[in-house]
Amino acid sequence: MSKTMKDNRAVRMLREAEEGGYGIIGVVSYNLETITAVIRAAEKKKSPAQILLFPWALHYSPLLIHLAVAACTHANVPIVLHMDHAQSEDEIIAASAYAFDSIMVDMSHYTKEENLEKTARITRMLHEKGIATEAEPGRINGGEDGVKDTGDLEGLLTTREEAGEFVGTGIDFLAPAFGNIHGNYWGVENIKLEYDRLASVREACVGKAQMVLHGTNTFPDATTQKCIQGGMTRINVNELVLFRYNKFVAENTGKIPLTELMGKGTDLIQEEIEYQMDVMGSSGKGLTKY
Repeated sequence: MSKTMKDNRAVRMLREAEEGGYGIIGVVSYNLETITAVIRAAEKKKSPAQILLFPWALHYSPLLIHLAVAACTHANVPIVLHMDHAQSEDEIIAASAYAFDSIMVDMSHYTKEENLEKTARITRMLHEKGIATEAEPGRINGGEDGVKDTGDLEGLLTTREEAGEFVGTGIDFLAPAFGNIHGNYWGVENIKLEYDRLASVREACVGKAQMVLHGTNTFPDATTQKCIQGGMTRINVNELVLFRYNKFVAENTGKIPLTELMGKGTDLIQEEIEYQMDVMGSSGKGLTKY
């Protein structure tokens, strides 16, 4: 790893999480309320955190990206900005013009060979700009609001050999498919993770890349903690911290003042983020800003 990438804030954050045996929450953020909740929760719990934007933000408005950058810059604890599931080279190039600490080079909708080639080439380009990269070997099923749904493609679980190949491209973070899915599991009983597979993937990553977890909707606390024990460093969350906010907004839009809707909604997201920081063990780990 070059000196530049060692100094990358996202790399430092996840490396410290791996060494400390805790998880970093990565909150999928669609609006001001979510970004504000991340900062407030992180500062209250003295926890590092990551704000995750989808490529949707590039098309919606650059103002959302500038807001997230400002939030990370002015927070008094370590907060980094990640572009998740960038699924085209054009989106990645566009995102690299902003102050993202890391970008997911998600070429999982291509064949493995194409995925590897594109990931290696784009990683070199982003590293030249000091931006860390993430890739997905195999294919995690499903989709989320703001991400292309790959449900029409066959889900492919990650093997140790594939993990080694992707780590060899120079990526900094690896998002394995080991039974996790994007979107709804339709019941906790349908969460079927292959921890033995995760352990074998981890062997290919040790000392070379950190593993990150996708697909956490409705995860029980024990499941999240077991994944962290299995080597996961950043834990992506969406519905897991937004479910109370979504319900509140659906029930109260047009019935109460917008300022109250936004304020109470932010509080609900913040409460869930704080809870998850305790679950993931990151509370108190963000005492030094970098």
